Amino acid sequence: MHLSLLTDYYQLSMMGGYLKSGKLHQDSVFDLFFRKIPDQGGFCVAAGLQAAIDYIRGLSFADSDIDYLRSLRIFDDAFLKYLRDFCFTGDVMGIEEGTLVFPGEPLLRVTAPLPQAQMLETTLLNLVNFETLIATKAARICEAAKGGTVLEFGLRRAQGPDGGLRASRAAFIGGCAATSNVLAGKEFGIPVRGTHAHAWIMSFSSELAAFRAYAEAYPDGCTLLVDTYDTLESGVPTAILVGKEMEARGQRLKGVRLDSGDLAYLSKETRRMLDEAGLNYVQIVASSDLDEWLIHDLRNQGARIDTYGVGTRLVTSYRTPALGGVYKLVAATDDSGRMTPRIKVSSNAEKMTNPGIKQVWRLYNDDNLMLGDVIALQDEHFAPGQRIRTRHPSQYYERKSFTRVARVEPLLTPIFQGGQLVYQSPPLPEIQRRARAALGTLRSEHKRFYNADIYWVGLSERLFDLRERLIEDTLGEHVTR
Repeated sequence: MHLSLLTDYYQLSMMGGYLKSGKLHQDSVFDLFFRKIPDQGGFCVAAGLQAAIDYIRGLSFADSDIDYLRSLRIFDDAFLKYLRDFCFTGDVMGIEEGTLVFPGEPLLRVTAPLPQAQMLETTLLNLVNFETLIATKAARICEAAKGGTVLEFGLRRAQGPDGGLRASRAAFIGGCAATSNVLAGKEFGIPVRGTHAHAWIMSFSSELAAFRAYAEAYPDGCTLLVDTYDTLESGVPTAILVGKEMEARGQRLKGVRLDSGDLAYLSKETRRMLDEAGLNYVQIVASSDLDEWLIHDLRNQGARIDTYGVGTRLVTSYRTPALGGVYKLVAATDDSGRMTPRIKVSSNAEKMTNPGIKQVWRLYNDDNLMLGDVIALQDEHFAPGQRIRTRHPSQYYERKSFTRVARVEPLLTPIFQGGQLVYQSPPLPEIQRRARAALGTLRSEHKRFYNADIYWVGLSERLFDLRERLIEDTLGEHVTR
């Protein structure tokens, strides 16, 4: 889909105003970041970078776009000509997909002439916010499953076709083993899985006839839905009968699926019945409005579930349907052409921005566990063994020093330079492995679903001092006392 006009009107109006104000070549730096972790969680999983890359590479305005904008009778010919010739010439730094990220950290850093950088805001937020939100939700669900397989079954409840497609990709990054979305399988190479619906059972004269027909049609991957009529009195016993018939033919029933009722009780009874019948290899799949909270409770209740099919509450991030990402100007050239830091000041400390061109550093201990992150100015560098002092971004008297740092890792990597793509995106399974490995380096207290411990993200002392100085200067210059 051509996305050039997938933007807010005010982006175009500001761009036109920049041209009229002589800011066509004013260089600027914007940070894309979020302020809060969804569901009061302890981490987020970065996603959406590939979509952002595809958008920037394809950003141009077709004749039909220009004709539409002209029909609005708002923009002058000079601005329309600028759009007709539009080409992104800037730099983009980004945090790779599958990396754990936290509030305040730039997921993307855009350096470009002001009108170009402004043009990217809405669409980058749309792409990165959504995929990061869903990848995070999927990672939480997979954490709750504790090694059980999680399948993404959310297409029918997703927010439109593109929402369904992007959710499938992001859910795979977050750890889902497969999707029911066939187009996502084709586009992204994600394994596709599924069973059958209740309609299959109801279309036959009996549950037994339906199960036998499905086993005959798909003997190598037969999972039977057992709750159409009565799970324990009809569905499971009939599935056992068909499973034994398959054994006699040298085949194996793969699984049974529970889609309603008390999943903890039903799964334990189903496991008992299968094992007593000698079908201990048959897996139990559960679905029915699952999320991390319910899966966590099911496991605490001793549920015997091997695979979880998760749909609505995953692809819509049901409890927190949006990631509050923002895109803020943090530096721009002044009248003399010198790049200077810029800051947004707010009475709400959480909404104050961190000025200047920055890098994010991740600190690890000897056990390869994450100690904390440091948001620092671009020219700052940290090394193992160095004493690293940090300040809390909003709690002014809270600070933390790190003295036993075994490894440091800069998170922002070059994506575009001079408008040219310099980053090679890894295959999607590699991104998933990165996310899984990253979660293995995060302490368990940050992964709790209840009262997750807040992971430390601090400002370097230099950045903190710069921000304090700019706040004082800005208030003195702009606030009437």
